[in-house]
Amino acid sequence: MGFCNIIMVEELLSLLVFTVTLAFLTHTALAIGSQYEACKPQDCGNGLRMSYPFWIPQQQESYCGHPDFNVTCSKNNKPILRMSNDDYIIRNIFYKNQSLLVTNTGELSDICPTHLHNLTLVDTLFKFSPNHANLFFFYNCTLTPTDYFTYQIPCASNISSNSGYSFAAFVHEGGLQYLNISSKQCESFVGAPVEVDDGLTYEDMIKMDYPEILKKGFLLEWNASHCSECEGSGGRCGFQKNDIICFCNDGPHPKSCNHKRPTHIGRNIAIDQLVSDVPIAVQLSQLSSFLIVGVALGGSFILTCIIFFIHHRSKKHQTSTSEKSISRNFSSNSNLKTDLERGGSKYFQTPIFSYSELEEATDNFDTKKEVGDGGFGTVYHGKLRDGRVVAVKRLYENNCKRVEQFMNEITILSRLRHQNLVTLYGCTSRHSRELLLVYEFIPNGTVADHLYGEHAKPGMLTWPARLGIAVECADALSYLHASDTIHRDVKSNNILLDNNFHVKVADFGLSRLFPNDVTHVSTAPQGTAGYVDPEYYQCYQLTDKSDVYSFGVVLCELISSKPAVDINRHRYEISLANMAINKVQNHLIHELVDPHMGYDSDYSVRKMVTLMAELAFRCLQQDKDMRPSMVKVLEVLKFIENQDYSTEKADEIEIPSEEFRLLKNIPPLSPDSVSDSWFSNSTTQNASADVSLSVPKAVHSV
Repeated sequence: MGFCNIIMVEELLSLLVFTVTLAFLTHTALAIGSQYEACKPQDCGNGLRMSYPFWIPQQQESYCGHPDFNVTCSKNNKPILRMSNDDYIIRNIFYKNQSLLVTNTGELSDICPTHLHNLTLVDTLFKFSPNHANLFFFYNCTLTPTDYFTYQIPCASNISSNSGYSFAAFVHEGGLQYLNISSKQCESFVGAPVEVDDGLTYEDMIKMDYPEILKKGFLLEWNASHCSECEGSGGRCGFQKNDIICFCNDGPHPKSCNHKRPTHIGRNIAIDQLVSDVPIAVQLSQLSSFLIVGVALGGSFILTCIIFFIHHRSKKHQTSTSEKSISRNFSSNSNLKTDLERGGSKYFQTPIFSYSELEEATDNFDTKKEVGDGGFGTVYHGKLRDGRVVAVKRLYENNCKRVEQFMNEITILSRLRHQNLVTLYGCTSRHSRELLLVYEFIPNGTVADHLYGEHAKPGMLTWPARLGIAVECADALSYLHASDTIHRDVKSNNILLDNNFHVKVADFGLSRLFPNDVTHVSTAPQGTAGYVDPEYYQCYQLTDKSDVYSFGVVLCELISSKPAVDINRHRYEISLANMAINKVQNHLIHELVDPHMGYDSDYSVRKMVTLMAELAFRCLQQDKDMRPSMVKVLEVLKFIENQDYSTEKADEIEIPSEEFRLLKNIPPLSPDSVSDSWFSNSTTQNASADVSLSVPKAVHSV
């Protein structure tokens, strides 16, 4: 074949490839162009627009929203979301802060609240807002409680054939036992979530009629991929393969319409990426078109091979050089991408806030907005532009380890999700003017505040509430240990409470990742005086049993309403841990217990407090091997909580297992073994030593 013929063949080949490729891209564009229109927001209700993650099956394709967020538009044009086998009317959706206001349909259909059901959010992407409360309805009871009585509901008794009392009351869940309400005394009871407006107290709310409170509805927050980046670029979000996808005018993109597909590596890679981004439903609907294009491509490929064979030798050297160049470029870009992804995964799995937004949220960090000390920084109450109420931690400028602690909290909290761990909303960039962390705001203070701080009042924190706090805190710590994480600063000041006295464990500045193939972590002594594991001061070795010791001190605080360290107490009782060990060993638990909990008058309380005191005794053993694991501690606390004491006689106190047997021959600890410096109950201080010790290679240093 002559030189001119070779040139002609090459031109024909180029024209053929261009024509077939254009046809393929045209069919692909037709296949994906309809997705943007298919996921157009739909109206349902009075001006309420449904867009990702919500979708209406009767009006939109399934790929337009998350599977768990399908909404039914009822006959009277109201959006209905089904949760926990019950229907809830969506009254408003706040897409920016990922929350929605809902009302149970039963609360609107009947003035008499006899058709309410408990709402369970386990295994869902929803959670209650921190400002919600529970309005409990008790039906056909044989007697009324003496405390917390709020509303009578005579209509419920009129409907039923029974002639008992029916009433409603604001009671946090831990207080149900305090009301002495059981299945024997009431036919049934149910808790209805309601929203507590900012500035309102329970005293304000009980002045309102319960139908009015129920009709206000309650807020739910959802945990799904945020769509703001896609919508900001002009796209519409959809859902595919357990992740968000952005539908744009030019087709689907991974996160936003500004995403650029690879073009320098080769056409085939770009085309494959384009096809893989099309939802499966759309791919199936366009299958016939793709088959036609596939046959055309197959024929062109065979023709290309024949022509290529003819002039293969003349192009061999040029092709080899081109392939090497492409390979080098691909390898270089892959390494760069991997490095970027590795950095992003480790540090920035949480949204980034600008410094100016957080400065605005806290009124320029006004001292009136200060709500506490977060261990390594001051915590401010703030409100973001999207309406979310948050807690902003501002790390101390004079803390030389603030960057390490800043990254440590992000690394720990970005990988953990638990109902009793505080939620991290975001942070500033590590290169920002200041290092700021943004958390959900927990409005009800700390456990320390309610035991002996500014919120402490005799008898206000009931025994059932204290036991519930212990169970939830143990649950959170068990989860941390199962996730190879040690908190290292467990104390009552780091246990936050919401309006229903549910626990949120906070402050992970000292926490450490603890790989399961390592027995301990060697580190300088840090923590808070009165809570630190005595073995820690001797060998500087940290284990999960160090958290167990600290939690034992918290149990003693819950029992006694006394701080962990108080220099105003007797010399041998400055440390609450020492005091508790001595009281338990000498059978003087009654001298340790808060007298306002009913220990002397209520047999059930006395039995449970005794068991918890003995569990605390086990947690406070100097030898870490003598302490139970957090999993075992949780099991024992749940046993104490769920045991029925009403049938037992007051003189029959039997220890149910070996876990509760006292170790009578262990000598009391010396207060010097805890810390050389003591602080009064009005002071909280971290003890830190400037000791630089090596960390085993298997341990992640954060």
